[in-house]
Amino acid sequence: MRAGRAISAAVLLALLALAQRFGGGIRHGAEGPPPEFPTGSEFHFIRTEYTDLPQFHRRFGFASRNATGDGWWMVDWPDADEHFSMGVQRLTRVHTGDPRHLRLTDPKLFDYPWIYATQTGWWGLNEAEIRGLREYLLRGGYLVVDDFWGPDPVQWDVFRMTMDRVLPGRPIVDLADSDSVMHVLYDIEAKDRTFIPGTRHLRRGPGGTLVMQPPGTAPAWRAIFDDNEHMVVAVNYNTDIGDAWEYADSPDYPEAMTSLAYRYGLNYLIYAMTH
Repeated sequence: MRAGRAISAAVLLALLALAQRFGGGIRHGAEGPPPEFPTGSEFHFIRTEYTDLPQFHRRFGFASRNATGDGWWMVDWPDADEHFSMGVQRLTRVHTGDPRHLRLTDPKLFDYPWIYATQTGWWGLNEAEIRGLREYLLRGGYLVVDDFWGPDPVQWDVFRMTMDRVLPGRPIVDLADSDSVMHVLYDIEAKDRTFIPGTRHLRRGPGGTLVMQPPGTAPAWRAIFDDNEHMVVAVNYNTDIGDAWEYADSPDYPEAMTSLAYRYGLNYLIYAMTH
């Protein structure tokens, strides 16, 4: 009987914990038609399609809202891309067009100075993708990677070893507070190097939304530079700016975190277009 009561108590606690989560997703803003963008502009948000590692392949499922497909490349798509692009329109004078997604082997990739890849702890780039990304970066392109996690080292090791193949001998270093990318548009200071949560890190609390940083993790803002000390890869580790963009219209997502995610993204973009 004691064992039965203990099991019942454990189940009850688990159910209470689950009840405090946002379950299958937090609320978006008002539903409506997708935003309209011009088709020819100086900036298009380019999401990169890539091959998953077979053992970690993301099978067919939903991404953002009603978007469906397979592969880790599409997480938060298309809302994150559209919301960030709307922010670029509002907050800069950059002429902004429709977001797009391209394979790393697509020659049209070279038409765009700024590309984004999410979940890069699970990618398994083939040789053609490695060559395509290397050439893109060496020709002046800029890559932002986001939403991959510790404390288990697997995802970091996958990303690090992949970049060793793309840019052999180029270290991944922590960004200094004084680095120009941290001040090119917005001043990002030491206090801003804070955890930006994914929706899975949010809980309902008596005072509103609570942010629960995963145990053992610390957000890190890192970079890869080329031989001319030009930053070519922005690395967001243990943080999730993509979710902050995706849920920019949500009354449940912390507004301060969305604002910070926009400041990082816009600094990356302006740096890529001016350096």
